[in-house]
Amino acid sequence: MGAGSGRLSAVMLAAAAIAGGALGAAPAAAQDWPQRQVTIVVPFTAGGTTDMFGRIFAQAMQEKYGKPFLVENKAGAGGTVGAAAVAAAAPDGYTLLVGTASTHAIAPYVYRRTGYDAEANFQPISLFAQLPNLLVVNPKLPIRTFPEFVAYVKANSGKLSYGSSGVGASNHLPGEMIQRLTGSTMTHVPYRSSGDIMNAIAGGHVDLAFDNMTLAWPQAEGGTVRAIAVTSKERSPTAPDVPAIAETYPGFDVATWHGLFAPAGLPKAVAEQIAADVKRIYSTPAVLEKLKAVGAATAPNTPDAFASFAAAERLKYKQIVQDSGLSPQ
Repeated sequence: MGAGSGRLSAVMLAAAAIAGGALGAAPAAAQDWPQRQVTIVVPFTAGGTTDMFGRIFAQAMQEKYGKPFLVENKAGAGGTVGAAAVAAAAPDGYTLLVGTASTHAIAPYVYRRTGYDAEANFQPISLFAQLPNLLVVNPKLPIRTFPEFVAYVKANSGKLSYGSSGVGASNHLPGEMIQRLTGSTMTHVPYRSSGDIMNAIAGGHVDLAFDNMTLAWPQAEGGTVRAIAVTSKERSPTAPDVPAIAETYPGFDVATWHGLFAPAGLPKAVAEQIAADVKRIYSTPAVLEKLKAVGAATAPNTPDAFASFAAAERLKYKQIVQDSGLSPQ
C-alpha cells in the first residue's frame, strides 16, 4: 500500500470516527439533559386546568433532576400566543409547552394567523390527560336537566351569555355548536381563565359555560354553579349522574386534552426521555387520585403515538369547526 493509500485510509478512519460520534450524539444529549433551567410555557393564565397539568409535571421533574423547572404563563388568543413563542424557541429541550386541543387541534381552523404550524413547528412528547367539558349554569336559572336547558335557550334566544377562555378554546366551541343545533343565539364573553368564568357565573355576569371538569365540577359540587351535561360522547365516571349532550344530540363530542410539546427538531432521545418521565409522573397513585377527582383520565404515551393522536384530533376538530359555522378570526 503506497503513501497515498495510507493517507486515504487515515482520512476514512477519521471520517468514520466523526460519523460514529454523530450517531452517538442524540443518546448523549438525552443523558446530559437537563443541565440548566427548563421553562414550561403554559399558554393560559395561572390557576386554570392547563396550569395545573404543567405544575404537576414541573414539580416532579424538579424533584427528580435537581434543576429548576419554571412554569411561565403566557396567555392570549386562545393559547396561540404562548404556543407561538415556544414554536420559535431553540429545540434543545429547555423550552417546553403544555399544549391543548385548543392550541393544536382547534386554533388552526379558527384563527387566520396563529404564528405557528401546529404540526410542522412542534415535536409532540406525550399526552398528560383527557377530560370532558361540563355545561354549568347559574343556579338561579330555572334549569335542572339538559332538555330544560335546550327549551330555555330556544325561548330566550339572544338573551343569554356564555363564558369561555377565548375564541377557539375547547370551552368556546360547544357554545357555537349548541346555538347551531337549537337555532338560537347567545352572546360569547371571553375571560382570561376558568376561575374567572366560574366567578362570572356565580356573580350573574354570564349565564352559563362549557368549562373543563377539573374546575367546573368542584364548583358544581359546592353549589356555586349547577351541572347540566358533559360535552364528551359518554358520561364521565366522576359525575355518572350527569348526562352527555350526545344523548340528546348524537355525535356531539368536544372533550379536551392536555399534553407536552417541544419545538420541532428536539433530539428524539430527549423527547423519549421526557415522555418516559411523563408516564412515570402521571402514573403515580397520588396524581391518578387527584385527576380522577376532577374528571380527568390520564393517558401518557410515546412521542410517535402522541403525534398520531394530535393529527387525528386536527381532522376531527376541522370538521367540528366547519359544522359550527364559526368563521376564522
